[in-house]
Amino acid sequence: MNRPQRLARLEKEVLVGPNALAGDLVVPGGATGLVLFAHGSGSSRRSSRNRFVAEVLQEAGLATLLFDLLHEDEENDRRNVFDIGLLAERLEEATDWAASQSETRDLRIGYFGASTGAAAALVAASRRPDVVRAVVSRGGRPDMAGTTLADVKAPTLLIVGGDDVSVVPLNQQAYESLWCDKKLVIVPGATHLFPEPGTLEEVARLARDWFVSHLSASAPRERARASHHPRPEADPAVLFRDREEAGRRLADELRTLELHDPVVLGIPRGGVATAAALARELGAELDVVLSRKLRAPMQPEFAVGAVGEDGKIYVTPEARLVSGISNDYMARERQHQMQEIERRKRLFRAVRPAAVLKNRTVIVTDDGIATGSTMIAALETIRLHSPRELIVAVPVAPPERLPSIQQRCDRLICLHAPDPFWAVGQFYQDFRQVEDDEAVAMLRESTLGVAQGAD
Repeated sequence: MNRPQRLARLEKEVLVGPNALAGDLVVPGGATGLVLFAHGSGSSRRSSRNRFVAEVLQEAGLATLLFDLLHEDEENDRRNVFDIGLLAERLEEATDWAASQSETRDLRIGYFGASTGAAAALVAASRRPDVVRAVVSRGGRPDMAGTTLADVKAPTLLIVGGDDVSVVPLNQQAYESLWCDKKLVIVPGATHLFPEPGTLEEVARLARDWFVSHLSASAPRERARASHHPRPEADPAVLFRDREEAGRRLADELRTLELHDPVVLGIPRGGVATAAALARELGAELDVVLSRKLRAPMQPEFAVGAVGEDGKIYVTPEARLVSGISNDYMARERQHQMQEIERRKRLFRAVRPAAVLKNRTVIVTDDGIATGSTMIAALETIRLHSPRELIVAVPVAPPERLPSIQQRCDRLICLHAPDPFWAVGQFYQDFRQVEDDEAVAMLRESTLGVAQGAD
């Protein structure tokens, strides 16, 4: 009986590309994918963290190439470590080198980037959309890829430690700029280098599953258009061109309802753009309701609650899990956000006085719900004005946040509640920031329109 021949495992030191970059290549028998490791410094090849992840990938049947993007003398000039263009070029050279080697030329390519190497990996992937099938970033700086993020086609996984307080928001910003199949995983209790017990193992597991899924022989070539995060042309039903379109589509849902002297309130600033389109479509009055999120200590992008115009605060259930929150901290944060609310109140009330809400249908909207904190604080404030009916209408929200919103209004309209949900911006083609003067102009235009209608 003839038994199938077991393919041999290849391990060797190599010199990669025209710059002869030192590297270690491992190709397990029967490998279908090759993961190139990219680190901003010369520590990539001998990094114990990278080698650990590489071993996990190898056990899953993936080939790995650990190599140094910079020579030792180049690394001594710290400017090179942050030269994303240079690092991306070196990674592209390594990709071409792999395509020329008999052991690796038939393997699907993925990038594993750390630190500034993550930005380099994303830039290189954007330049090689037909070659690079997947990207994983570990505690990286994907934000340094800049506007190139929108051009990345390769499915991208961003992994960051929950206690890496300065890098978490940078990854969240980068995530919102990506249009590919994407995922952001925040590992609880982990700091930048994942030294905490079990955290690096979690990184390796996540990376392994991502690469196996996207580099295997059965992986679809167009995974960048997967259903969770579709591109505009792939599935327009779950993606809005901009906030104005979202407002128009909300109006389509509300037209079937009996609305009594409706007024639409937008939560500044992005919500004002949605509200303006919604109010215009319904022929309703437009105004704003002011609420501000309360930020977690050292993590300004993470909301632990919100405060409304009346000064009442709402605290999320997750706040108790965040270190550094004390009564003194919350009092200081509340005072800071109330100052911003007062500034905005002066700004908007210079254009028009606050709308009367008593005995009217009040529709509250935003461009989407993330934690729901600012919406809940806004609803608590509005209830004090005795509306006839209080409706929340939003384009998109995570499903787990909807029950707490529904408890505080008479009717909830949400066009999409996808799971998983990572960020509001992922569902918009145009999610640029709305500035104060733009929001004021929308409010002024609506006020003039109402006045002209009255004449």
